[in-house]
Amino acid sequence: MSDKNEIICISCPIGCRLQVTKLSEEAVKVEGNRCNRGEAYGREETLRPKRTVTACVRTNSRKIAYAPVKTDKPLLKEYINELLKILYTLDIEVPLRRGEILIHNFKGLDVDVVFTRTVPG
Repeated sequence: MSDKNEIICISCPIGCRLQVTKLSEEAVKVEGNRCNRGEAYGREETLRPKRTVTACVRTNSRKIAYAPVKTDKPLLKEYINELLKILYTLDIEVPLRRGEILIHNFKGLDVDVVFTRTVPG
C-alpha cells in the first residue's frame, strides 16, 4: 500500500508543499516540511483528518432565530455529518450564553459543542 498525495501545510504561515506517502494504515512518510509541525500535520491529515465544525441551531427567540455553535476542538471528519444532522434537528430554548455547552463529549470523543453568541430571553 503506497498512496502519495501533495497537500499544503496550514500549521504555520510558510505553507509548505508536503508530499505525503501512506505506507500502511498507521505509517506515513512526510517530505517537504520545513518544521516539525509540518510533519505532524501531514501525518494527522493523512491518517486521522479532523476539522473544527461550525453551524447554527434553531432557537425559540423572536429576535434571533438561529444561534451559532462550534466544536471546542477539531472533530474527526468521519463524525461531522452525524453531528450536523443532530444540530440541525434541535430547537433551543433561550436565554443562552456564549461558551455554554450544548453537547458535551460528543460520541465519547472529548469534543464539546458550544454556543459562540449570547442570545437573551
